[in-house]
Amino acid sequence: MVRQPRAGHGRRAFVLDTNVLMHDPAAIFRFEEHDIYLPMEVLEELDAGKKGLSESARNVRQVSRFLDELMANATKEQIDRGLVLPALRPGGTEQAAPGGRLFLQTRRLDSGLPESLPGHGIDRALLGYTLALQRELPDVAVTLVSKDINLRIKAAILGIHAEDYFNDRTIEDADLLYTGLAELPADFWDTHGEQTESWQEQARTFYRLRGPLVREWRVNQFVCASAGNDFEAIVRGISDDTATLELTGDYRSERHAVWGITARNREQNLALNLLLDPDVDFVTILGPAGTGKTLLTLAAGLTQTLDQRRYGEIVMTRVTIPLGEDIGFLPGTEEEKMEPWMGALMDNLEVLTQSQEGGNWGRAATNDLLRSRIRIRSLNFMRGRTFLNRFLILDEAQNLTSKQMKALVTRAGPGTKLVCLGNIAQIDTPYLTATTSGLTYVVNRFRGWPHAGHVTLARGERSRLADFASTAL
Repeated sequence: MVRQPRAGHGRRAFVLDTNVLMHDPAAIFRFEEHDIYLPMEVLEELDAGKKGLSESARNVRQVSRFLDELMANATKEQIDRGLVLPALRPGGTEQAAPGGRLFLQTRRLDSGLPESLPGHGIDRALLGYTLALQRELPDVAVTLVSKDINLRIKAAILGIHAEDYFNDRTIEDADLLYTGLAELPADFWDTHGEQTESWQEQARTFYRLRGPLVREWRVNQFVCASAGNDFEAIVRGISDDTATLELTGDYRSERHAVWGITARNREQNLALNLLLDPDVDFVTILGPAGTGKTLLTLAAGLTQTLDQRRYGEIVMTRVTIPLGEDIGFLPGTEEEKMEPWMGALMDNLEVLTQSQEGGNWGRAATNDLLRSRIRIRSLNFMRGRTFLNRFLILDEAQNLTSKQMKALVTRAGPGTKLVCLGNIAQIDTPYLTATTSGLTYVVNRFRGWPHAGHVTLARGERSRLADFASTAL
């Protein structure tokens, strides 16, 4: 029989798998007033995984430091009774009230696993330890916490309650992710148009309006008419039930093309408004393959780097996770090693230069000029760096964890604009999902900040074949 955790109040005990601590080093502090149990096999796995420069190795070393701080000056009797854990608030700060206790395995427990049960190693040890705790603590709901789906299946078979680690979720459902766009109802102007004010400043048109819907908007969110493209505006300020809107620029016509590129739909036009806005330092663009994320960003970056001289150069990077089998080590410098991962950059540069005059020689010269102003950098060497006056593009951002995303965003110095591109339906990093991706994390955390903006692209514009494949396959 599966032991169900008690709802509401009551003691609970959580046995943590190694992969939970590798994923979030502060996991031992995130279970509020409940107790944490760490089997000796988990400590052995942590010890084996502490070497190296990978993110998981750094997390393991941080876990070891946390444990060392908790055990400082602790006696054997205190360790047996459990080490008091400080509880963390959602923001990461310590609460005044203490959390539960941390119990390390100090004696051998009879697992009671069936002799006929196949398998060995850490999985079997965790299952046996959890079963033993269930017998030893009959009044406590014991739960095994693991990111390993197969281990959770084995636990269910043996009657052990097992859960995934949910604390790193930014939202409960990816479908609820902020889109950056609010469609106005058909009767919007009837309910909100009575006290509307409008004025112009340097060819920019502003509106000030009041009404109940205003409270649901965020700064730098787009609001559009539900039918057609009659009205498109961006929220510039909100005070109680009053909002200040600015009409967006229209980049659909050739006259307002951005480096030869025009917006083909409403969402692309909104994305260009964010990418070209000097007051917006952080832009996130989500969308499936073929919606134009990289092309629009490169065009906006080249315009502001070469024409407007707003930025010194374009820096582009991405996570190096292969789609298929790894092809092994690559020769050359950092930039040469990154080039095979930057096929999207080369493909989009070809689109941006195909209309250049002068034939093949002219296009080649333009390509050389553009590549001299575009730097390709690896994420592995980002720690400690500061990018000044750069247009920084992070491609395939859905493959970053929240901690990796924080490490990258904090590299931005004065005058730098950071653009994160990705598709949360195409995550290749182990243990990451659409709700725990670093891209989802920053979209949610930067929502409403006056210098950040987000838009989700919906329509594919690559080709009719790619558009059909993205929806039918």
